[in-house]
Amino acid sequence: MTQQRATLVGLTAILLWSALVGLIRSVSEGLGPVGGAAVIYTLSAVLLMFTVGMPRLSNFPRRYLIVGSLLFVSYELCLSLSLGYAASRTQAIEVGMINYLWPGMTILLAVCVNQQKVRLWLIPGLLVALAGICRVLGGSAGFSFASIRDNLYSNPLSYGLAFSGAVIWAVYCVVTKKMARGSNGITLFFLLTALVLWLKFFSAPQPEMQVNLSVLISLILATAAIGFGYAAWNFGILHGNVTVMATASYFIPVFSALLASFILQAPLSAPFWQGAAMVSLGSLLCWGATRER
Repeated sequence: MTQQRATLVGLTAILLWSALVGLIRSVSEGLGPVGGAAVIYTLSAVLLMFTVGMPRLSNFPRRYLIVGSLLFVSYELCLSLSLGYAASRTQAIEVGMINYLWPGMTILLAVCVNQQKVRLWLIPGLLVALAGICRVLGGSAGFSFASIRDNLYSNPLSYGLAFSGAVIWAVYCVVTKKMARGSNGITLFFLLTALVLWLKFFSAPQPEMQVNLSVLISLILATAAIGFGYAAWNFGILHGNVTVMATASYFIPVFSALLASFILQAPLSAPFWQGAAMVSLGSLLCWGATRER
């Protein structure tokens, strides 16, 4: 397969992952925030066994297994539960947008921890991304701090989980890169995430699962998006143009909002789209600040 085709395969992962916010929310409405996430990660782990494989744990660095597992599981819990606990479909899309602060946070952390060389527009990039989130949270009022405050106070759990997830994933990307030594524990991490979710599900009363055709379709699509998404991304990284794929990945906030709006039938305001574009632009500026000439 040529490099161009391999790159196209890798780019399909971006579209698949962009659909996850809408799909996870759709499943959680029928199966509950915890139950829905548990089923998604269980089926995804099974699919990953066939697409990515289950590596030999004896070959993995012990620190990567411990630290990587804790960070990865924590992030996936924050992401899935923040979407499930959102008070409405529109709020779920807003929560998903907060998650996309992680690219800028990752670069900032890499600069602080690894002393990575950086250009001056890293700070403007972070500010643009944060301003984009404020634009999203302000709703039709735009950059109204009162509207942003009221929005956050309406559901601090969901928004707090989303922001915590962004920070945790940034830490995961920076900390585990050296620990992994080329190992890929994604299948194991999904199994552990599913296990933790099932433990939470059976440890406390949960809403009754309501299974219907719409929920089943969303569940199948979410599982496929995760399983085939990671497989496509890994293939693209190995055989495709990594620069093109990395650049395209920073537009996931816009793609995610577009697909989530379509899947959940939740119209979004003009300020939201402006904010989503600002988040993508800020992430691109942060990435460009670390690129070598």
